[in-house]
Amino acid sequence: MRSLPLPVALTVRLLPVAVLACAGWAYSTGPMSTPDDTENKAAPQSSAPRSPSAKVAAKTYAEPPAPCGTVSAKTVSALVPGAKAAGKELSATDAKVRRGCSWSALKGYDYRWLDVTFEVKSSDALAKQLFASAGDAAGAGSGAKAQDIGDEARLTTELMKKDGQETREAVVTVRKANVLVTVTFNGSDFESKGAPSADTMTEGAVRAARDAAAGLGPDKG
Repeated sequence: MRSLPLPVALTVRLLPVAVLACAGWAYSTGPMSTPDDTENKAAPQSSAPRSPSAKVAAKTYAEPPAPCGTVSAKTVSALVPGAKAAGKELSATDAKVRRGCSWSALKGYDYRWLDVTFEVKSSDALAKQLFASAGDAAGAGSGAKAQDIGDEARLTTELMKKDGQETREAVVTVRKANVLVTVTFNGSDFESKGAPSADTMTEGAVRAARDAAAGLGPDKG
């Protein structure tokens, strides 16, 4: 790949980068980022005293991890050549519930974007319910390449084309106890106007997802 000069024409070609960056964050927050009514509604009060043996909904993780430290520098270097390993934390309305980090870089004409988000739900059971609901809405996806990540995982891929430029995106969604982890990995080749292969993107997304799930640490329950 020859090095990239910086003519005015290239500046025009790089405009999709900003669009990809915004899309990556929007996509990674996904349908599960909307606060669930189940969590926000107050439970009805009972006049009867609570039994000491009453069960409390299991909540394995209290809050998200520091997101930029969950994907190893080696993985970042392999998936997003030229990106800083430290990443950039994404803004969030409530860092005790949702945190995310992104990495992006343009090397030559190849652009890559990676992000990871963590959403902590009020119980393991609720997270499991939301994971299943999101899967029903988005389609089954592929589990074969996302095995042994967290408690359950789903992989989806998409090839998009806009103004003649292709972009391929792979998304891995993981549930680990009461945390929903979403990894988005996409890329484009601005020289050929093509996109990386499906294998390249899915393998990269799965690799980052394994790092992210491990970054939560062992179950504390």
